Amino acid sequence: MQAYSQAFAKVYNAMWGDFANRIAPHIHRFYTATEVGRRNHTLLDLCCGTGQLSAFFLENGFKVTGLDLSKGMLSLARENTLPYIVADQVEFVLGDAADYQLESNFGLVVSAFDALNHLENLDALGSCFRSTYAVMVSGGTFIFDLNTRKGLTRWNGVVVYPGEDIFYVNRSIYDDITIRAWNKITGFVRDDDGRFERFDETVYNTVFDLDAVLELLESIHNKG
Repeated sequence: MQAYSQAFAKVYNAMWGDFANRIAPHIHRFYTATEVGRRNHTLLDLCCGTGQLSAFFLENGFKVTGLDLSKGMLSLARENTLPYIVADQVEFVLGDAADYQLESNFGLVVSAFDALNHLENLDALGSCFRSTYAVMVSGGTFIFDLNTRKGLTRWNGVVVYPGEDIFYVNRSIYDDITIRAWNKITGFVRDDDGRFERFDETVYNTVFDLDAVLELLESIHNKG
């Protein structure tokens, strides 16, 4: 699993956290209408990033655990949910979604914003699914999204964002040999003291065959 740097975590927090804000109410409404969701208000925010999804569920009375491989992301997630940390309603854990263990069990597990595309291959995705199944209560809900081949083949181009506090150039390409889409993001983000910090981030999205993903899920569930 890939992990973002401290500097890029600041950019993510400022630029891309809104996706979680948009989808969280829909997930909450769907889950709380289920039999388990009416009585079990626990969430594992898998690949939690800077904690926007966690924050919504905390505001709605959930007990939350966030897991991410990036120390920079987790640091900002703690800042974004500080009152709930003080109230012992949330904890953030450093861990790899490809293979993790937790002592708690959850009614709801969510991995949003195509985070699982950052896993290396189908074996890693299957390991993630098995780890997730092991921490879910019976009848719980696992919600995740994936970028598809059709979407990732469009990752060919250059985007320049010339902001006042954040400037970056995002170069993206789909590689049919590795079956991945790659992003090379280079830029600067302003620190609290007014100085700019440079970041260079190269990330990939793995293309997963959706039939194989479904087979994995069914196999793990049937062995449960």
